[in-house]
Amino acid sequence: MTASAPAPAAAAAAAPRGRAARRRLRPARTLRRALMYAAGTAVFLFSVFPVYWMVVTAFKPVGEIFSAEPRLLPAAPTLAHFDRVVNGELIPGVGFWGFLGNSLLVTLGAVTMGAVLSLLAAVAVARFRFRLRTAFILLLMVIQMVPMEAMIISIFINFRQLQEASGVQMLGNLTGILIVYTAVSLPFTIMMLRGFVAAVPKELEEAAAIDGAGSGTIFWRILMPLVAPGLVASSIFAFITAWNEFIVALTFLGRSTDAYTLPLTLSYYFGRFGTEWGSIMAASTLLTIPVMVFFLFVQRRMVSGLTMGAVKG
Repeated sequence: MTASAPAPAAAAAAAPRGRAARRRLRPARTLRRALMYAAGTAVFLFSVFPVYWMVVTAFKPVGEIFSAEPRLLPAAPTLAHFDRVVNGELIPGVGFWGFLGNSLLVTLGAVTMGAVLSLLAAVAVARFRFRLRTAFILLLMVIQMVPMEAMIISIFINFRQLQEASGVQMLGNLTGILIVYTAVSLPFTIMMLRGFVAAVPKELEEAAAIDGAGSGTIFWRILMPLVAPGLVASSIFAFITAWNEFIVALTFLGRSTDAYTLPLTLSYYFGRFGTEWGSIMAASTLLTIPVMVFFLFVQRRMVSGLTMGAVKG
């Protein structure tokens, strides 16, 4: 009993020293946390300020846009630039809503086709063993590193040769750029979905098969809910790629102005004698709204997909 008596005394003596050490570390932790918050706020403001300036400029009159003293807020807000974009006709017979319809058709078509093809390809690559499987995966990785602009000339020549040989019209309409947008997004989406499919335990599919579930039931009831987050993320990438693309649309559509998408219309505000910055900013603001709506919509689906599991089904 006498040998173990000093232990509580030593612990009692060490407790004040521990509290003192924690009090000395507390200011350092607070300072480090404040610096992290300040750095995060600075990065956020640096990233968001161009978008803010675009929206603010869209509401400024022409005199304020070219003022020598820029304002963070418009002194006399106006909707004239939005009226010019929405109700005006840059191309005779085609207005803003026609260009919007073309962009939505191409973008949603590319997202749908890319989601279906990439999911099927990802399941095949992740679940099956076939000849040249490794070479196919390496080829996908190499294609991801090739920029779209480097392939425009070869794709354009192939489409023109196909048109001359078979009579299939691939240039001057939305079909050609729809195929290009889908093909460009496939390597990235296949590689992304391959990881999600490979992460799903095979035991779940085997257990469902033992219980009598068919291939279709296993795919839709077991695999699809678990792969949904990756499918949504890849759809966001495909949507943004197709919605904002300019070079391919300009090259493949050519003089078919009735098939132009929204990004192409921005070039019409750059005139020979001046640039309509107000209209450009208004059109750019309208161009970003569908992307934000689509992202907010699929974000809820992404969160719900992450919370779904094999038990909930």
